[in-house]
Amino acid sequence: MKKFSNKLAIVTGGNSGIGYAAAKELIKEGATVIITGRRKEAVEKAAQELGAIPFIADQSNLDDIDLLKAEVEDKFGKADILFINAGITGSLTLIENMDAENFDQVMNTNFRGAYFTLSKFIPVLNDGASVIMLSSIVASTYKPNSSVYQASKAALNSIAKTAAAELAPRKIRVNMISPGPIQTEIMSKAGLDKETLKGLSSHLINQIPLKKMGTAEEVAQLVTYLSDNSASGFITGTEIIIDGGITL
Repeated sequence: MKKFSNKLAIVTGGNSGIGYAAAKELIKEGATVIITGRRKEAVEKAAQELGAIPFIADQSNLDDIDLLKAEVEDKFGKADILFINAGITGSLTLIENMDAENFDQVMNTNFRGAYFTLSKFIPVLNDGASVIMLSSIVASTYKPNSSVYQASKAALNSIAKTAAAELAPRKIRVNMISPGPIQTEIMSKAGLDKETLKGLSSHLINQIPLKKMGTAEEVAQLVTYLSDNSASGFITGTEIIIDGGITL
């Protein structure tokens, strides 16, 4: 029997990047996986490739979270693994030039949406379940032009630790994964062209002690590790940094 046989996992933002890779690993280990995302075509295509269950939901929309919760309760009853992965970078702008629309978009997805995904799913989680939040090393860095994204991840880490304390009596573990530079689509989604992305990658690789970018698959293996009570049953409220040493 595989380690996640008869377990239900939910992966928000599971149609690409780290979410897609995590869903793939969880399915490989026997889990039934629901992936969510905003784009119907992309979510359904990814679900078909993975053998996952698609659900169209925008993490920033609380009504969508309610619908997802209702679907899980109706079809499955309870969930065992919750990977809150969906997130956006928003526009990279100095604080003095920040507009309220960009602030709200980033915070509504990365913090408010993640908070209420956790909040609404707590009653649906089995005792002994695992919650994993995708944070970032930017939660503890203070680079210009990235104030809102950095703040959203710092807020996420704070609530994850509080949740770990609150849910410990039910043996529900809550942990954070904070990647450094990972090869995913998120920067191209931020509107950077190919030449800029290439230059950024070279610049980052020069700063990383291991001289390479991380992969979504490497992060996904951490997700499966933290989802496995037999491997990580004594780990909760912990931020695991996977960054090739860039924050050393």
